[in-house]
Amino acid sequence: MLYFRAVIDLLARLSAEFAPLAVTAHTVTCAAGRGRAALARALAERKSGLRENDLVEYPLPCWIGRVGGIEDSPLPSAWAAWESRNHRLAWMALNTDGFHDRATAAIERYGASRVALILGTSTSSIGETEYAYRTLDADGRFMVAQRERRVHETHALGAFVQQALGVHGPCLTIATACSSSAKVFASAQRLLHAGFADAAIVGGVDTLCGSVLYGFNALELVSPEPCRPFDADRHGLSLGEAAGFALLENGQVDKSAPRLVGCGESADAYHMSAPHPQGLGAERALREALTRAGLRAQDVDYINLHGTASRQNDEVEAALIARLFPVTTTASSTKGWTGHTLGAAGIVEACITMLAIERGFAPGTLNARVLDPACGPQIRIVNTSRSVRVALSNSFGFGGNNCCLAFAAGDA
Repeated sequence: MLYFRAVIDLLARLSAEFAPLAVTAHTVTCAAGRGRAALARALAERKSGLRENDLVEYPLPCWIGRVGGIEDSPLPSAWAAWESRNHRLAWMALNTDGFHDRATAAIERYGASRVALILGTSTSSIGETEYAYRTLDADGRFMVAQRERRVHETHALGAFVQQALGVHGPCLTIATACSSSAKVFASAQRLLHAGFADAAIVGGVDTLCGSVLYGFNALELVSPEPCRPFDADRHGLSLGEAAGFALLENGQVDKSAPRLVGCGESADAYHMSAPHPQGLGAERALREALTRAGLRAQDVDYINLHGTASRQNDEVEAALIARLFPVTTTASSTKGWTGHTLGAAGIVEACITMLAIERGFAPGTLNARVLDPACGPQIRIVNTSRSVRVALSNSFGFGGNNCCLAFAAGDA
């Protein structure tokens, strides 16, 4: 009994305390660009990565955020047993922006057993499993090339990256739908604060596949045109794929690096796919992030919204932002550039949020023409040049799995 009480007390303390972490490296690869510079350029030039669906095996009339070159980029021979679209994209991102080298240096500095790896995904490499079922042999079994069981496991992404980087600390895969790779930041902070690791590599990867496209289409959420977040006449989301990673270390390691200063999580479980009508779960996550960061709503310069362009989700989030934040806060959805990258959305939009801090501008809401009446003056269509010292990133998943991340500029 005393043991369980001690565990409960520890969890309560970890939930209440938040030690800011330095984000000493981050990278993202998505339809709008491979690497931070390419993505920042696409944001500044308002150049979308969305294209008409050209995946011939999934002929749905929609627009997608497909990353070019994956089909022609097999894994190195050392990792051939892990072949899948998801792992190809993960490898591509690991080797962008020098992230692999930065991660390797951290592993050498702290020791492989003292670096945690926490990754988010919603479907992992299920696209490879779909292919295996489409190409069964004469006996109705997977073809020999598709019998690598570890590729078909939910934890495949984490296991692959763990081996590719040679990291041996705590290794977790988080799958909470569209908040998956936002919640990795919160899990990493808790592990570091509890002393289980000295640094953490976090991230997320999700790729387009039949389960994603046909699943969301069955929910009548897929738009036949490029998504228009927060537009009064929006018709649904555009699905995309992406991979991103970040390295989290003690805040004293690099005082100039952007900082993760707060996380807020909630699970309102109001409905399997719909948000609470008043956004109570989202509000709780948002308020918790501000509280743990020691911030007030008026301290926030920019918010990267979840903003999927679905009718109900956008309306609820817009009303929440209008209710809680002053007109001095700028907010937008960037999914018009990338598409909704599902389990990778959290890391993609966290990186965009840090780009806003590092480069001094707040991206607008691409493809929106006339904002929904529920939107307050915070939500902008056009890009805004402004100093961004404090920014939030919202990620909301099915079942009310909500997460809000708070970032702040480092000390120059």
